[in-house]
Amino acid sequence: MPVKGPKGVVVHPIVLLSAVDHFNRMGKVGNQKRVVGVLLGSRRKGGIVDVATSFAVPFDEDERDVNVWFLDHNYLENMAAMYKKVNAREKVVGWYHTGPKLHPNDIAVHERLSQYCQSPVLVVIDVSLREQGLPTDVYYAVEEVRDDGTPASKSFEHVPSEIGAEEAEEVGVEHLLRDIQDKTVGTLAQRISNQLLSLEGLRTHLEGVRDYLNLVAIGDLPKNHVILYQLQDIFNLLPNLNLQQFSKSFAIKSNDQLLIVYLASLIRAIVALHHLIQNKISNHEAEKQDGHKKEKDAKKEDKKDDKKDDKKDSSDKDKKEKESGKDKTKSTDK
Repeated sequence: MPVKGPKGVVVHPIVLLSAVDHFNRMGKVGNQKRVVGVLLGSRRKGGIVDVATSFAVPFDEDERDVNVWFLDHNYLENMAAMYKKVNAREKVVGWYHTGPKLHPNDIAVHERLSQYCQSPVLVVIDVSLREQGLPTDVYYAVEEVRDDGTPASKSFEHVPSEIGAEEAEEVGVEHLLRDIQDKTVGTLAQRISNQLLSLEGLRTHLEGVRDYLNLVAIGDLPKNHVILYQLQDIFNLLPNLNLQQFSKSFAIKSNDQLLIVYLASLIRAIVALHHLIQNKISNHEAEKQDGHKKEKDAKKEDKKDDKKDDKKDSSDKDKKEKESGKDKTKSTDK
């Protein structure tokens, strides 16, 4: 019984790190524009594919002829067998390549991977991340039956994807981010930069919606009622800014936040003044202590000078007395 297409794909961070490492290693050896690997994981209930890990596979292709390519399936089978011995729950669920977009021969490679698992998924990983957003695009193959009687052909259909991690993986990713992030930048700057990145990603998505609607309006693309219904739901969820109640609640919320900012600025200024006064007081006390020490030292020096003067006076008296005694003895001798 054929397996239905997945409704969603969860890609773990270890898969992204492995793909980036594979791409960097092959970039040092040769000039390959993309690398290929196999995805391992499991299928959950509800049509969710959980991609837990991956391994690289030797792959080469001719840029001039899309029909000429090579995939080492013997290496793939040996590696899949070894991974099965380590963890039997993780099976082959698809493959990846570092596109960053789909290639003409992806359908042929996808057919080859179908020999190892039913309804494999293709994860295109953008290792350079030229655009803001998720670095993964997930597809699975569907058959297109044509009304003119021509043979059915396969094409890729997009699948929603997300980045998910277990607790151990989250800890490892946090440690990596600590090494990558600049420690001199404060948390406020990091939050602002993250918000800017989010807004940039939102802008790119809105531009994509605008371009799609323009193409539909011109007639270059057919109407897809599912997409139009989803866009209508998005527009219905947008708040009505013209309501007086919304404006009042928004003003109250803004005033509360500004009040918090104002109080924080006042407290910061008061604390700064307190530290300034404390520094002044401590400096004044230190100057007083230095003045007292200098006075004590001066008094001690004065006492020493007085003692020296007394000693000199006493020694002069003794000399005079000795000299007078000698004069007396001389006079008596005469």
